[in-house]
Amino acid sequence: MERLGSCDEQIRERYVRHINLKEIGENGQHKLKNSSVLIVGAGGLGSPISLYLTAAGIGRIGLIDPDIVSLSNLQRQVLYRESDIGKSKVEIAKERLLELNSDTVIETYAERLNPSNATDIISKYDIVVDGCDNFETRYCIDEYSSKLNKPYVYGSIGEFKGQVSVFNYREGRRYSDLFPGDDNSRSSSANNVLPGVMGVVPGVIGTMQAAEVIKIITGAGDLLINKLLMIDLLTMNQMVLEI
Repeated sequence: MERLGSCDEQIRERYVRHINLKEIGENGQHKLKNSSVLIVGAGGLGSPISLYLTAAGIGRIGLIDPDIVSLSNLQRQVLYRESDIGKSKVEIAKERLLELNSDTVIETYAERLNPSNATDIISKYDIVVDGCDNFETRYCIDEYSSKLNKPYVYGSIGEFKGQVSVFNYREGRRYSDLFPGDDNSRSSSANNVLPGVMGVVPGVIGTMQAAEVIKIITGAGDLLINKLLMIDLLTMNQMVLEI
């Protein structure tokens, strides 16, 4: 395992607030440095997930998303600016994340995750994080992360609500166990009406997903294995269901 340099005071200063936590410490920071995470989707959820994991010192992050930045993204996708409209999300995200932490390797895939590329891409990473916005991709993540024995950190949002869980880890349940679906629900919706979402909801849920990733890597705390966290920001009601 590559370790933090014992004489690198700048590195220690950067992560001192992690290192001073007994649940993480220097050993946990080593683990973060030597880990790799694939984030599927560089939008509302992908923005806070990638920002906080980059800041945390994850060694290598993959971003996969075929989309370009649009004006309607800016209400919630905090990685982007008005000047980025029309540009590749993953390429702009890479620039911003490297400005935050030049020690993190950022790998980009300007394509959609699908059965033809999922094995090749997912196999390169330790953990897969769901930042997507459609059922088809989500079932693809579930299937191939399960086949490749990779933890799957799930998150979804809508209107004022969000959900978080950890699938395919320590013999825990899969996404498809909780949401079996049928062929129709596994396909992308043809409805062109954009669902509403309060802009801060992906910030809350994406940050929770990033926390679960850090906990998986460092061994800190209890994970949402066989549990579904649900929160409604309109009422601030939150519950964790056993699944």
